[in-house]
Amino acid sequence: MTRRALVTGGAGFIGSHVADLLLATGYEVSVVDDLSSGKREQVPEGASFHELSISSDGAAALVRESRFDVLYHLAAQIDVRKSVVDPRYDARVNIDGTLNLLEAIRCAGAGTRFVFSSTGGAVYGDLAEPPTAEDAPKNPQSPYGTAKLSVEYYLGYYARIHGVEAVTLRYANVYGPRQDPHGEAGVVSIFCNKILDEKSLIVYGDGRQTRDYVYVGDVARANLLAADVALPPLDGLDSRSFNIGTSVETDVLELARLIGDVAGRRPDVQHAAARPGEQRRSAVQIARAERGMGWRPQTTLVEGLRRTFEWFSGLREGRNA
Repeated sequence: MTRRALVTGGAGFIGSHVADLLLATGYEVSVVDDLSSGKREQVPEGASFHELSISSDGAAALVRESRFDVLYHLAAQIDVRKSVVDPRYDARVNIDGTLNLLEAIRCAGAGTRFVFSSTGGAVYGDLAEPPTAEDAPKNPQSPYGTAKLSVEYYLGYYARIHGVEAVTLRYANVYGPRQDPHGEAGVVSIFCNKILDEKSLIVYGDGRQTRDYVYVGDVARANLLAADVALPPLDGLDSRSFNIGTSVETDVLELARLIGDVAGRRPDVQHAAARPGEQRRSAVQIARAERGMGWRPQTTLVEGLRRTFEWFSGLREGRNA
């Protein structure tokens, strides 16, 4: 029997890659996206598309009535800076919108597995030495990270009280084709486009702040595996959470050099004032995902950056949708 999946945010960067992979592996796929940041042309052919907000009655009705096997929840307000400017809007989308979906699953009998896209760096903050394990102290530095962590607590409630099967994937900094220049991982998209435009790369502060860059194809594969991972006993916030990253720290100056190498150009780098409150170091441990899901990243940073730069170059030439 064909399994049925709903991907919220399936017209967006990561969500469209997840939808692609699900279709390729035989799922019947539906996509919900309000197109506030996603693009209709990124919804893969073969997926059923519903232009809906996750906060809407229509999205809740779709979840209740369709009884999907898996709901991949990737729709979100993803801009950390925007969450600081308007934390109430961030909470309406990232907390209330998620609760709308969870309530729909509860009303339908809790038969749908819920795979939640959370965040690694924005949840952990700077309290722990990287690479950070799932049970490290949580110290979100933004409303965005706070909202994601709040949803994780709600998932524990829905699992304990209502029997909802929920898995949390805490992403490191995802990059790859179709990426928009939002969030910290958006630096890859920004640098690729600046090099194509023959403009200087702007680096904030000394450029030695680090992030853990994970390729979007590897992230999509983690989502696929999460549908079937055996759930351990619910023992606190972190028991059903998995870090999805590489455990490798790369600083911004090194990232600029690597993108220049794959582009075959030496980019001009200009420094600007450091951004207040920016996290200094970030990387996540992935041993739990290796043990529990059989997942590990397969794409090296150099190879991932090459594919990403070639995609943006092809976009300029009209070779990519």
